[in-house]
Amino acid sequence: MTTPATIGGKIFLIFYGLIGCAGTILFFNLFLERLITVIAYVMKSCHERQLRRKGVLPHNGRRGSGSSEVDSLAGWKPSVYYVMLILCVASLIISCCASAMYTPIEGWSYFDSLYFCFVAFSTIGFGDLVSSQNIRYESQGLYRFGNFVFILMGVCCIYSLFNVISIVIKQSINWILKKFACKCCHRCQRRLFRSRRNVVMPGNVRSRRNISIETDVVNESDTDGRRLSGEMISMKDFLASNKVSLAIMQKQLSETANGYPRQMSSNLKQNGFSGGVGALAIMNNRLAETSVDR
Repeated sequence: MTTPATIGGKIFLIFYGLIGCAGTILFFNLFLERLITVIAYVMKSCHERQLRRKGVLPHNGRRGSGSSEVDSLAGWKPSVYYVMLILCVASLIISCCASAMYTPIEGWSYFDSLYFCFVAFSTIGFGDLVSSQNIRYESQGLYRFGNFVFILMGVCCIYSLFNVISIVIKQSINWILKKFACKCCHRCQRRLFRSRRNVVMPGNVRSRRNISIETDVVNESDTDGRRLSGEMISMKDFLASNKVSLAIMQKQLSETANGYPRQMSSNLKQNGFSGGVGALAIMNNRLAETSVDR
């Protein structure tokens, strides 16, 4: 197996590996993207063929331009499970064909050849089994070319399969988090609201959150456009939670407009509503009462 032996060769390998591995990952991602595009094109073509057989679409339909063709495929993205099934079948077929080549040439058993294919295609590379290490082979050039083609195709399929499996795992974790959401979130939310001082609280607060490993931002659709922190509330919630305050404010305004008797000011002070007329005065009184009570 070829490895760098000098310090210069090892330094070159480090910088070359950075660019080479990045380019290889880009190549694999483009391979997966083109595969999804081909699957979408096949699905759309099959659907249009069925419509033509039923007489819904004309048989001499013209193909659009490149950009319109890509836009027309936007609604035909295949399911992630469908792509995973196709990649599994492709990886299995490539591994079986490559094992059929390795078994007679390298002298391995068929199971060892399958094991080598998975280790090599997944870029694990334990090194216990390495192909093309003998001194001489029959049709050595053809064998090395076939080895290169099988490894390239196998790595593309396995790497794409790993990407799709990671998406499935992420979706599964999100589903589990939604099913087994923390039941104490509602209690924790109430404690958070109670710990805040001088904050106007909404009447009905929905504490169910859309928990996801992708983001920890609360889904606005689950809270009807309102934030759970209490910073933004609707006018309906404000009126529902401050009915008493609004009633007292209306009473004060009405009595002041009609000529409020001065002899009742002492009783008003005892009731704790002195200090002016209007919403600002009532809010100041409420804040003062809250600070005194606490």
